[in-house]
Amino acid sequence: MAKQSGESLIHDNKEARFHYEILDTFEVGISLVGSEVKSLRGKNIRLKDSYVAFIRNSSGRDEAYLQNAHIAPYKSGGYANHEPERLRKLLMHREEIDRLYGMVREKGLSLVPLKVYFKNGRVKVLIGLGRGKKLHDKRESIKKRDADLALRQSLRKSR
Repeated sequence: MAKQSGESLIHDNKEARFHYEILDTFEVGISLVGSEVKSLRGKNIRLKDSYVAFIRNSSGRDEAYLQNAHIAPYKSGGYANHEPERLRKLLMHREEIDRLYGMVREKGLSLVPLKVYFKNGRVKVLIGLGRGKKLHDKRESIKKRDADLALRQSLRKSR
């Protein structure tokens, strides 16, 4: 079987960029079961209201998990299908986990998934370290988006 090359976007969480000011991004792997990967090939995922949480494991170390990400059950999965909103472990190096956990805990930042995509046949998640926007910041984002849309429309009409 030939290996896939490049990236293929599965889902883009545009709402996260609206609600959060993204300060930094990180590409991480994710631990999935077979029916989840099959469902992702059909782009059956919803990242709205999902976030990264840190949970302490039995050995006393914190691990990063993706919470509230809904991956629809695979239609041809049968009895071996997955639970749609289960916790999914994010695959990162220990130093990255410790550094991000410290930033989230001390500075009041949040980790949110921005994109899910295939990269060289593996599922990757782009997570963003962000600070929640206030209402006036969201209003500015809306004004900027509307101004850009009006500019594009006027350029299109002038051709």
